[in-house]
Amino acid sequence: MSKTMAKILAIETSCDETAVAIVEEGQRILTNQVASQVETHARFGGVVPEIASRQHLLTLNPLIRRALSDSGLDWPEIDALAVTQGPGLVGALLIGVTTAKAIAWALGKPLVAVNHMAGHIYANMLAPEPPQFPLLCLVVSGGHTELIYMEKDLEFQTLGATRDDAAGEAYDKVARILDLGYPGGPAVDKLAGEGRPVLDFPRVLLEPETLDFSFSGLKTAVMNYVHNCRQRGISYIPANVAASFQAAVVDVLVEKTARAVIAKRPATLCLAGGVAANSSLRTALAARAAELGVPLTVPPLSLCTDNAAMISAAAWPLYQRGEFGDSDLNAVPGLNLTDCGETC
Repeated sequence: MSKTMAKILAIETSCDETAVAIVEEGQRILTNQVASQVETHARFGGVVPEIASRQHLLTLNPLIRRALSDSGLDWPEIDALAVTQGPGLVGALLIGVTTAKAIAWALGKPLVAVNHMAGHIYANMLAPEPPQFPLLCLVVSGGHTELIYMEKDLEFQTLGATRDDAAGEAYDKVARILDLGYPGGPAVDKLAGEGRPVLDFPRVLLEPETLDFSFSGLKTAVMNYVHNCRQRGISYIPANVAASFQAAVVDVLVEKTARAVIAKRPATLCLAGGVAANSSLRTALAARAAELGVPLTVPPLSLCTDNAAMISAAAWPLYQRGEFGDSDLNAVPGLNLTDCGETC
């Protein structure tokens, strides 16, 4: 088995996106297919796990065939399978894990189990100018808000994490408060661009003793403000609420990241996760990185949200090390980034 120019077909089914990609050497995307379930779940105001699992069942095999066709490759030219092992919705994860195991067994190909959050970080390796180690990554998504330091490949040190709501979760809740629908993050970001940050919402946990985050109090402050206005018949400007909420989130994320940069002095600063697509965060973090003199790497917008190209990129160093899963590989919905998982 050659490890040069290896092509890894990756499967991602951790939540409500069915995704398949083929990436060469962890950096060159040959195809990146994503089937969104947003319209399916929008009427429920959020992801319904059982529906997500059933949609993966319907979509995954056709998407694999499309990926092979789009890349012009056939199975003999695929060197390995990679799959998201966790974290995520257990039913959704099982669809991807079971499919990847079956294909790997049938074809005699190695199987690489990948942590979903590692995938988000390694999406930066698919940027035009990949980051250099040691790196610091701000990972911001619907379920995670973390500052991760990496001296080298696959060595993850958590410097700070959310103590309650993740930033993306707070965005979704504020979107519901403002009746913006699902998904909430892009809707709040868009509305914030039409308003002004004139409301003084709290910036929680900004004391210098910790790099942890907390967004529950901010979410509650927005909810109380809107509720009180409605109860008293006082008019308010939703765009200003969105802009003020977003300013508070971005201020905390950027300030905590800056403190981590000063403490660790990484060669590169990275941004990852679904909230990395947020326009205000990208702009503010780029400005602060320039002030601190550290290069900032941000994945292309298409690679910020869930996709399989990032899973293939994260699988590449594991493939090079020969760290493969076997037939008893299982989904781990609560898999931690600092855990080695069941492949070890």
